[in-house]
Parts: sequence; C-alpha cells; structure tokens
Amino acid sequence: MHRRTSSRRRTAFVLSATAIAALPALTACGSGAHPGAAAVVGGQRITVSQLENRVNEVRDAQQAATKDSAQYEEAIAKTGSLTRNTLHTMVLDRVLHRAATDAGVTVTRKEMQDMRAGMEQQAGGAKQLETAWLAQYSVAPKRLTESLRTEIEVQKLATALGADMQTPDGQATFWKALGTASKELNVDLNPRYGAWDVTPRSRLVAAKTPWLKQVTQQPAEPQSA
Repeated sequence: MHRRTSSRRRTAFVLSATAIAALPALTACGSGAHPGAAAVVGGQRITVSQLENRVNEVRDAQQAATKDSAQYEEAIAKTGSLTRNTLHTMVLDRVLHRAATDAGVTVTRKEMQDMRAGMEQQAGGAKQLETAWLAQYSVAPKRLTESLRTEIEVQKLATALGADMQTPDGQATFWKALGTASKELNVDLNPRYGAWDVTPRSRLVAAKTPWLKQVTQQPAEPQSA
C-alpha cells in the first residue's frame, strides 16, 4: 500500500493496535520497600495515586467517547489490564527518555507541534486523532502531545544510534540502549503490578504503547514474484 513507506518513517502514523510478538531482554530489579509507590525509577517515585489518576483520565475519556453504558462497559472489557499497562508504559517512557538523553537526543516544542499537525491532517482533524489514540493506545486526549513527544524521541534515538528499526540488528541496538538506561535508573516495580523483566516473547508492556509496536515490528517477509 502507498502508506507503508510513510508508516515506517513516522511511527505515530501507525494507528492499528496489535499484540507485540517479541521483545528483547530489558531487565532491572529492586527489592526495596516503597510504601505508596507503584514504581521507583531513577530514585523518583511513581505513586499509586499518580497511576490511578492516569487510569482515571483514560476511563473518563472512554466514557465521554461512548454513547451509552453498554458501549462503555465494552470499552472497559477491552482494556481490562489498563492499570498494569499504564504503569509499565509510564516506566518505559522514562527509560526511553534516559536513553535518549544519554545519546544527546532532545525534542523541541516545534517538532511536537509539527508532528501533531501532520497527524491531525492524516486523521481528519484533532478530534479524530484524539479518538483514534484513545481507542488504539488508551491515551487520554490530554496526554496526546506527550505521547507524540515519545514517538519523536524513538525516531531520533534510533537515528542517533544508527539503528535501522526494520532490521533485527537495528532493533537489538535500540533495545541495548534501553537496557543500559533501565539499569542506570534501577527500576523498582511494586510487585502488585508485576516485575520489571521484559524477556523475548514477553507481552509485559505490549498492549497499548504506540512506539513499542513499531520498534518491535518484525521486518516484512520478502514476497516472491
């Protein structure tokens, strides 16, 4: 299709949600007690309250986007692991930001504005983009720009690393950088939400993170004539 090249060039254009088939190893562990914390990343707490607020933002947006209670219940059923997935996404985004910082990568406000404008044009408007991001990735409208910043960070980090994300070697290079950042930050997850241990074929953080879908997407199989 004519959009294939564009979707490879800009991860944010990928608006379909699929399960992640495989993720390279990315581990960090801690055993300290952190009352009230859902996770501790780089010595900074992600509190249970902060996590609940993020989840509630999504639930409120889902309710506002549905026509009746039955449709809302269906949306909830499709995102039953929202709390766990949200926390893993919050942690992984911080790990990504650390890796980007280590590589000298920065993202400007103009880059975010330009990406959002282009995405809105493709989606048919701001509201349509917000609805698509909410449905596909469980990102509340107020968090959309933040999500797009992460998309840009992924692209720029891959470029800085010289990693071709359409190849296994390129993906391995990218995940090695995230693995290093994860260790530097000494990620400590509250056992209530799982363990911070992403191994091959794990679906730990797979569900609703746009850039993860692109990063872990396997190169297309060559087609015979």
